[in-house]
Parts: sequence; structure tokens; C-alpha cells
Amino acid sequence: MRTYPAAPLRSSVIILVLISLLFTAAALTAFIEKAGNDLLVEVRQADSRRLRQEAFSALEVTLAVLEDFRQADSGLHATNEGWADPLGWAGWTPSEGRTVDVAFQDESGKIPLRRADLTTLTNLFEFWQMAPADAEKLADAIEGWMQNGYVYATALTTDYQDADIPYAEPERPMRSFAELAAIDVAKEAFFDENGLPNENYWRFVNDVSVFNFPQPNVNGANVDVMAAAGQYTEAQAQHIADFLAGNGQFAQQGQNWFQSASTLTTVAGVGGNANAFGTTITALRITITVHDGRSQYRLSAIVSPQGGATLNQTNATNATSAAATASASTTATSPLTNSTQPSSTASGTAAAAAASQSINYPFTLLQMLEDDEIPQSPPPVVPPS
Repeated sequence: MRTYPAAPLRSSVIILVLISLLFTAAALTAFIEKAGNDLLVEVRQADSRRLRQEAFSALEVTLAVLEDFRQADSGLHATNEGWADPLGWAGWTPSEGRTVDVAFQDESGKIPLRRADLTTLTNLFEFWQMAPADAEKLADAIEGWMQNGYVYATALTTDYQDADIPYAEPERPMRSFAELAAIDVAKEAFFDENGLPNENYWRFVNDVSVFNFPQPNVNGANVDVMAAAGQYTEAQAQHIADFLAGNGQFAQQGQNWFQSASTLTTVAGVGGNANAFGTTITALRITITVHDGRSQYRLSAIVSPQGGATLNQTNATNATSAAATASASTTATSPLTNSTQPSSTASGTAAAAAASQSINYPFTLLQMLEDDEIPQSPPPVVPPS
């Protein structure tokens, strides 16, 4: 007589097989996902390497065009001079299937933080609609961080020595906006509860510069800078903007640019301080974007023409604070050559300057950032309708 296995035993085997298949499928899925992510990273890096050379070629062409205009017009003043499309001007085209965009921002159109006094910063923050007392206190905190032997003008009491790792004001000009996170009052004004830059931070970055130059270039200054540095009203700032863009009463003249303080006084009208502004670009941010299908590579370089802006290289007065703010240091000045390597470190500044003189290169590289290194402000929040 034939016997058969018990039904429960057969069911147990089936369950074990199904569980094994489930774990195998989960492991295989995880492996495929990881392999896919690794492959995407490799593809992106390969795309960057391919497009990087194109970006640096476009940058060199752009600088050559800028130098032509600089020599012809005794300095660069504004894109209205005709160099807004340098690649088109030079007749340069990228490799087949690629497109290259070039954008400019006049870094010297901002307030040089090194030279901004308490009044200028207070004016700036009041124009942001801060209460006068809050504006002065914030400006006071920033000035106290940067100046040697500064005596606070407000009833501000810093607590740097009470931090988990005590530190002191470096008493030298800021080299990076990251330092704001260490400054009393400023860290609450420019960062949210999670320590992330807020709207005030990005506005401050757009209004002031950590590079060293004498005055803002009026041709690249925004309304905030006009109000803070020149005490111009919004109506006067609009007249200035109309003159530059060739709008309103200046429509017949077309786009223009200022070449003297006397012209600025005439256009702005009564009031304001035209002598607070220059008319020449001393630091220019150039952003190159290379597109190849869905792939993209971005390069941001801030360059200074001969005799233009420099880095803030003053050492911290307080030795203990120098170590506390070392992470906020910026890249050093170096001449731009045909090399596609990033800018040199601070230790190579002297050698870079000597090399610049030896090859008579017309621009000095103040900063260079690539792709993810380029900070981008978050998009504005659109209120619900």
C-alpha cells in the first residue's frame, strides 16, 4: 500500500522556497538600484570631463573679447558697451551638438564690505525695512567682527567666549559669507532655525562683496546699493536705471553707461552722493554653461582686470580667532592660464602673481567654482493664490 507525505510538510517546503525567492528578489533589487546610482555618477563625471574643456575654451575666448573692449574703452564699464555676447562677437562656436551660454554679473557693482562703514551698512539694512535699532545693531556686529580695536556703537555684548569652543572676533575683513554664521546677531538675521541661509542672507550676498576694491561701480549697482552707498531715493535709482537701459526720458539715447560722476549727478538729480561710486568694473563674475543634450556643465569665475579688485588677505589680529575662522577662507588670487585646473591655494599667491607678470596676462582670477560648488539661492516662494 502506497503512502504519501503529510500535507503540512509539503506546505512548509513551498513557504521556504517563497521566502528564499522574496529575499533573493529584494537583494537583487537593492543591487540593481545601487549599480544604477553608481552608473549615473560615473556618467555625470564623464559628462563633466567632456564638457569642462569646452567651458574653459569659452572662458578664454570671453576674456580675450573683454580685453579688446577694455583697451578700446579705457576700462570695462557695462555690457551696454557691446560685449554681452562675447562668443558671438568673436565668431566662436562650440563643438557640434553643444551650446554655450555666457552670463555676467558685475561683482564690483556691490558694496565692498572691507570699506563699508557703520552708516553704510545701517542704511542698507534700513532700506530692507529693518527697524532702525535692529539695522544699527546688525551693522555694529558686522563692523566689530572686521575691525581692529572696534568699539561697539550700540549696547551689543558678544558671547563668543561662552561658546562650546571659545573664539574671538578676527578683527580683519571677512573673506567668506560663511563667517556670518559665527557673528552674534548676524547668525540670527541671515540663517533660519535649521542653520540654512535665509532670504536676508542671499540679499546680503547680492548687495555686498568680500573682495577689495575702492567703490561700487554705478553701472552695475542695484537699488539697495544705490540707497546704502549713495543715499539715493527709489525715484532717483529709477532715473539711473532708465539711463542705463535707454528707457523713459532716455529712450531716444538707447542703452548707455556712466563714465563720470558728473553725468551721474545730472541724471540722478538733486540729492545723493555721486562721489561714492566709480564707473569702471574692477571685478566681474563670468558664468559659463555648456549644454550637450540633457548633460550640463557650469563654470563660475570672478576675474579682475589689471589694477582691479584683490582678495582680502589681512591676517586675523587675534591669533586664537584665526584658527576658529580658517574654514571660511577663500581661494587665492592666481592668473588664469590655459590650464583647466582650479585656482591655486593661498600658499601659491605670490608665485601666481609673479607668473601673471611674467606672461603679462590681463586678468587675475579671484575665484573659480565648478558645477555643484556654485552656490545657488533657492527659488522665491510663491504665495498660494
